[in-house]
Amino acid sequence: MFSTKLQEKSRRDVMKLAASGVFAPALSGWLPLLARAAPTGGKGKAKSCILLWMDGGPSHKDTWDLKPDSKGAGEFKPIKTAAPGVEISEHLPKVAQVMNHGLVVRGMTTPEGAHPRAKYYMHTGFREGQGGVVYPSLGSIVSQEMGKADNTVPNYVAIGGRSYGSGFLGPKHQPLLVTDPARGVEDLKSAVSAAQLGNRTGLLEQMEKAFHREQSADSITDHKTTYERAVRLMQSKEAKAFDIAGDGTKGKYGSGRFADGVVMARRLIEVGVPFVEVSLGGWDTHQDNFERVKSLSGQVDSALSALVTDLKEKGLLDSTLIVWMGEFGRTPNINTRGAKPGRDHFPRAWSLAMFGGGLKGGQVLGKTDKEGASVEDRPTTAQDFLATVCELLGIDHTKKNETPTGRPIQIVEKPKPFTKDVA
Repeated sequence: MFSTKLQEKSRRDVMKLAASGVFAPALSGWLPLLARAAPTGGKGKAKSCILLWMDGGPSHKDTWDLKPDSKGAGEFKPIKTAAPGVEISEHLPKVAQVMNHGLVVRGMTTPEGAHPRAKYYMHTGFREGQGGVVYPSLGSIVSQEMGKADNTVPNYVAIGGRSYGSGFLGPKHQPLLVTDPARGVEDLKSAVSAAQLGNRTGLLEQMEKAFHREQSADSITDHKTTYERAVRLMQSKEAKAFDIAGDGTKGKYGSGRFADGVVMARRLIEVGVPFVEVSLGGWDTHQDNFERVKSLSGQVDSALSALVTDLKEKGLLDSTLIVWMGEFGRTPNINTRGAKPGRDHFPRAWSLAMFGGGLKGGQVLGKTDKEGASVEDRPTTAQDFLATVCELLGIDHTKKNETPTGRPIQIVEKPKPFTKDVA
């Protein structure tokens, strides 16, 4: 997303920092991602968002919208939940117990059926390549609109996999990437003492004053802000949120990277990070759909239910919006390929789920037909969904941001948010 010139400046700045001994030898590429601009704020009840991204496109008929009497029903059975009249998969029993805090959107319908384009579309609300612009993701929009200028922690963190970034908003709103939450962010550990670190950063600042004064390009200012904030994060008490080793709640979230990522997401929300995305891959179930979805559902079941419960107990559920979603759904019929058949891509009708964030829980929005093949009631587009998230967070989705060429781009174009439908 950055020009070649900017990439070259990035490498030079990072090398200068490394040569000065400011950072530990293992550089993971996180430094250019931390700078922040002043927020505009909003009036929404939610103050933060955790996006649980189900990479690959989960089957709606095997999770949130089972059709036991349909032709392609499969082998999973629906179970009752804490929300009267709402049933979900038998392999989400713990989530079923917290569905009184949740909303299932069963009327999602979108145009993109290829993974890369669908992921981009659901993160940004725009088709890839549309208008020749690289659009910002939801996380970057939240970073821009809700992030705090004096925050010592980043305003957008992506855990467990790469996410979509800031587009034309620039590097200030790129996510901090945490590949393995069990290892945290290793570069937060300084190779020298606190006193030495202070002396070296001070020396670096003096050496570069003239350069920054003479070269006033935005990219240079961005990188100056970046390493200043990086050092502040290294020295802050909030950095402990990235270390989940001693977290006493870990056990109930399950095991593995996704569970660890959800624990870290909760800890980051608690110290003021407004947007965290945690990825769980493996949902592209063209083959062996039922065993794979059963296994993946088990990971979701423990982690999501524990997250909702913990946030509720801490008094943070109303101020934290949790979203569970992928890039599309999967075919209502089961394919006939291979010894263990599965389901193929299906963007025409699918489901996502939301918890907390000021939503009235225990609800279902939208309805698919008896086969789960088309939306019969309240079709919901990507724009409707993204505008609703913005409204819950107090972000004005009609606001227009300017590209570097001065072109105004509305945050979400032509939406019909469903906030009032589920209030």
